[in-house]
Amino acid sequence: MRVFNLSSGSDGNATYIETEHARILVDDGISCTETVKRLNLIGVSGEDIDAIILTHEHTDHMKGVDVFSKKFNTPIYAHNDVWKGVYPKLSKASEGNMRIFDGDFDIKDLIISPVEIPHDVKCFGFTIENGDSKVSLLTDLGHTTDKIFNSVKGSQLVYLEANHDIIMLKNCEKYPLSLRMRIAGKNGHLSNDASAEFAEKLVESGTRQLVLSHLSRENNTPELAYTYISKKLADDGIIEGTHVKIDVALTVPVRIFRLK
Repeated sequence: MRVFNLSSGSDGNATYIETEHARILVDDGISCTETVKRLNLIGVSGEDIDAIILTHEHTDHMKGVDVFSKKFNTPIYAHNDVWKGVYPKLSKASEGNMRIFDGDFDIKDLIISPVEIPHDVKCFGFTIENGDSKVSLLTDLGHTTDKIFNSVKGSQLVYLEANHDIIMLKNCEKYPLSLRMRIAGKNGHLSNDASAEFAEKLVESGTRQLVLSHLSRENNTPELAYTYISKKLADDGIIEGTHVKIDVALTVPVRIFRLK
């Protein structure tokens, strides 16, 4: 399995996953033109994509979906409750390409398991498996639960939200109080602290690669998220580079991960 994050953060989110037989996108929150350009970096064309799977309706996760689906005749998968918010935003995609999932489903040799996550709209994370390879994507959630952990535990690779630093968010004058409260709330976004706490459980369950994702442009930095979470884990005896590798997903592609 090969995994390539095209973009992560408030400017747009999209992740490419492939196996010997399947090629999918999880979200497409950047333009169709930019999506194609970034896929081309790894030798993939728009025509190669078998499906786009949507986490939820927010623009930074589906900006390019409509045009991409129309241009390449690509099926779009979303939970029925997510479709209620997504459908009005799609004017170009064919209705024949609109697919509903309600539980686990397959796309060629990929097994995709959705798990509902707490956000201010209906939202899902995903565990995606091929043989012994298992990758999970968890962003846009205000808090974690035992159900979420049980769904993703044992994943070799996890894209985990580390949206904001608590102090930076508290002092962010650019955001009104109502927005800061929403972000910090139980249906908002994970802080570095909450991400570190969940990361520890993941490492104990066998995860060996974490990618800190969906960082706020205003209330976090890649350096801060990496340093803070690495230190929190080290305080509990989990050493970055020894027990787990930590990377940070950016607004531009950075690294390809390969799972055997």
